Amino acid sequence: MRREKFHEKAVQPRRPAARNQAAPSVAGIYRALFKAFGPQGLWPVSPGACRPPVYRRGFHGPLSAGARFEICAGAILTQNTAWRSVERALAALSGGALMTPAKIAGCGYGRLYRALRPSGYYRQKARRLKDFCRYILKEHPEGLAGWFSGNTARLRAELLSLKGIGPETADSMLLYAAGKPKFVIDAYTRRIFARLGFPPWREYGDWQRLFESSLPPDIRLYNEYHALIVGLGKDYCKKTAPLCGKCPLKNFCLKNF
Repeated sequence: MRREKFHEKAVQPRRPAARNQAAPSVAGIYRALFKAFGPQGLWPVSPGACRPPVYRRGFHGPLSAGARFEICAGAILTQNTAWRSVERALAALSGGALMTPAKIAGCGYGRLYRALRPSGYYRQKARRLKDFCRYILKEHPEGLAGWFSGNTARLRAELLSLKGIGPETADSMLLYAAGKPKFVIDAYTRRIFARLGFPPWREYGDWQRLFESSLPPDIRLYNEYHALIVGLGKDYCKKTAPLCGKCPLKNFCLKNF
């Protein structure tokens, strides 16, 4: 089945449509973004040591153990910082042979600080990343693949119980590293959809319910949609001086900013 056909089928409003009037709009926005930008693929991962992470268009797995862990590390490091800064930190971890739970858990803080400095708040993130790695080694010696094969709700609750892991970080790990159908809500999502006229909800769960009730629980669809939102937010629907005239959603947008 061609990818375009798959996505046309995947984003049809769920039945009965009358139960969720937002569903066609959410699906229609996805179709417009996919038509404009095409497939994005999975969370960007490094193609080799010392090299920054990159998207592999159309790639949705399977993941190697290293890629799975790199996604989790990136989800922690991207908190409160731009992805470009995270790329530099991940490249430093990879180049320093630190891209495994055991290596990070066992290395000194000074070395970890130096690697993570580009990501900002590097002392705090070093502690969070080291704590996460120690937790994996102690509680889940079977590794991430084994741990992440469990029940989605229990896995999410376990991740949220760890210090420094909030809903966005947990759901990024669930969707991209564990392959679970949890839609990731980030600042780009809130900004873009508020400008499109959706309620400017403050609670993460309200936004997530909008997407998960409007779309089928399809991992590949959630991957692509979130990646498309990120691309739109970075390149067009910017926080200041958005490029509205060039935006593929200009016919949808109420320009609520």
